Amino acid sequence: MPDAESLRQVAQSRAPLSTWVGIVLLFALFGVIVLAMIGPAPRGSSYEETRAKKRVENLKTVRDEAAKALTTYGWIDKNKGVAHVPIDRAMELTLAELAQKKPAPAGPIAAPQAQTPAAPANPAPASPAPSSSPAQPAASPSTRVLASPSPQPPQSSSGSPSPEPAKTP
Repeated sequence: MPDAESLRQVAQSRAPLSTWVGIVLLFALFGVIVLAMIGPAPRGSSYEETRAKKRVENLKTVRDEAAKALTTYGWIDKNKGVAHVPIDRAMELTLAELAQKKPAPAGPIAAPQAQTPAAPANPAPASPAPSSSPAQPAASPSTRVLASPSPQPPQSSSGSPSPEPAKTP
């Protein structure tokens, strides 16, 4: 049996060596595959450069179109006689138009008491009772609040009004 023992020892000692050789060969094969795929690919960034050039060109055309629309005259609807004017001229026209108008007083402001529910539980007290004495007015308190004039002139919510498209002269 000594021959069987020596054969086992030799087989066991060669098994780890063959395993390591197989692992090294697999890594080498993987490296060759990676180099084969990456090797012919272009190393420069020409694709990104061409995309960047296209984006710059598109941005330039959009800005040129916007500048042309803001600084030139043109037709919006020729049949209706509607045209667009340069933004500077539109602002001048709007200022001249607003300077001619006198500010109108603001509408009545409703008080919180005036906003009652639409359907009261008892309809009889909601209607004003006819009064025989001249001291009591015929209008309800909510009507008097709505009829009072506003002491403040109207104020616009935005800094500058937006001009409407002007008609051709």
